[in-house]
Amino acid sequence: MTDKANNKIVLASSNTGKVREINKLLSDHGITVVPQTEYGVSDAIEDGLSFVENAIKKARHAAKHTGLPAIADDSGIEVDALNHAPGIYSARYSGEGDEKNNEKMLQELDGVAEENRAARYQCVMVFMRDAEDPTPVITQGTFEGRILTEAKGDGGFGYDPIFWLEDRQCSAAELSLEEKNKISHRAKALNALVKELGRIGVL
Repeated sequence: MTDKANNKIVLASSNTGKVREINKLLSDHGITVVPQTEYGVSDAIEDGLSFVENAIKKARHAAKHTGLPAIADDSGIEVDALNHAPGIYSARYSGEGDEKNNEKMLQELDGVAEENRAARYQCVMVFMRDAEDPTPVITQGTFEGRILTEAKGDGGFGYDPIFWLEDRQCSAAELSLEEKNKISHRAKALNALVKELGRIGVL
């Protein structure tokens, strides 16, 4: 369960946006999500071969070093024409940050027809009661789209400027933050996690 005194869950991330997003969903349940950096916890080594493995590693690491229940996520983008790459390596695809990642992907897909540029963001969320929890709660969210031939929009982050949403007729970088937080892969995984935490009595 959560910390009885403070109803706290540690988030295995230093990303303030993730903290805000998760807190917004859990605050109605009297739960506070605190980033692991507040406890001086460094990032876990992400050497797993899947989103699930990496999310579990991060949650276990945070729980071990804080003594609190932990939530972690691992996410990225997979492109059909690139054999599901970059996947778990999305953040370090080029080794030089978001803009260079986008440039590299556009180069890799140069000449690939629009109908073959399908892609999706994936997010796996994990909750662990403690570092030894043998049955972590695992949920997943998917955000379907395709890769454009050039960037559009200046919002969001990651691959959002080249990620086209057919039903919205815009790139993910052209969505408002509020709208994105309702339909994104992370929002779907997090909403599913909240439901599971309620089902097992954590919330």
